[in-house]
Amino acid sequence: MHLPPDFNSWSCPLPLRSYPSIVMGHGGGGKLSAELVEHLFVPAFRSTALDLLGDAAVLAQPEGRLAFSTDSFVVRPLFFPGGNIGTLAVNGTVNDLAMMGAQPRYLTAALILEEGLPIAQLGVIVEAMAGAARAAGVQIVAGDTKVVDKGHGDGIYINTSGIGVIPAGVEISPTQARPGDVVIVSGALGLHGIAILSVREGLEFGSPIASDCAPLHGLVAAMLTASPALHVLRDATRGGLAAVLNEIARSSQTGIVYAERKLPVPPAVAAACDLLGMDPVHIANEGKLVAIVAPEAADAVLAAMQRHPLGREAAIIGQVVAEHPGVVVARTGIGGTRIVDMQIGEQLPRIC
Repeated sequence: MHLPPDFNSWSCPLPLRSYPSIVMGHGGGGKLSAELVEHLFVPAFRSTALDLLGDAAVLAQPEGRLAFSTDSFVVRPLFFPGGNIGTLAVNGTVNDLAMMGAQPRYLTAALILEEGLPIAQLGVIVEAMAGAARAAGVQIVAGDTKVVDKGHGDGIYINTSGIGVIPAGVEISPTQARPGDVVIVSGALGLHGIAILSVREGLEFGSPIASDCAPLHGLVAAMLTASPALHVLRDATRGGLAAVLNEIARSSQTGIVYAERKLPVPPAVAAACDLLGMDPVHIANEGKLVAIVAPEAADAVLAAMQRHPLGREAAIIGQVVAEHPGVVVARTGIGGTRIVDMQIGEQLPRIC
């Protein structure tokens, strides 16, 4: 017999009481995800490394610092323009390590397969994983395979974990944002989410839209070479740019202001969002990062990004401020302002 959970032993249990069962929004990277992590997982698993809630944990070792991260991928459909669940699994974990300034070295891969998945389809996914690992310069060194009954696995789920080495002198953390810092995004926003939507719903938006799925550690290395004054790095995946900026603002207890007109949103993404009533800042990306950079280093970092193939469209979009700590504000095209919050769930679930 299973005893009911003791909500009173959890941190600030009130938000969780409103959802006695898991809903799709708990996996969407928005407010429900944040509440589940903050009020259940962090208190239960509390540790110094976990409390920072970065993209990867930083572990001090006698030989130096390691970054360690894990992620699971349940994207639907399994294949989409620009990649598949295999490339997404490798690049996603590589990017989590890169967001701590680490050079990724090793990955593990665990595959949960549904009975009835065609071996040929699995082969394509595995070969894509191998190719993505080679391209990123990492080795897949351990793994696991499980099979579940037909109808209980949606084809394939993948978990990847990764280890990387953080160079001496690199100090990147969600808590490091300071008033006066500059906010930079590495390129076009919203491509991954709209690419998934176009395949899932059979929609066409005038011009082809492909996922931006890519490994970002080379771009990060170029940025660090230009200047070590990178305070925060985050890849804008689930919940998009809005979720990342809100997480940074709350972790560092600063405010963030950005200009909507400076956002690098491709015309096809903007058109799709207008048609569907969506906001590009809430749409997932899989090959874009957000950098919070010291103001004196911003121009050098931006120039280094724009010289890299994955940062050609990088742009300064705003700054960190002392006012309204924990709140993100957008300056609109007509001169007004609006608060940009995290969504409760996500505009499009099962995105990664």
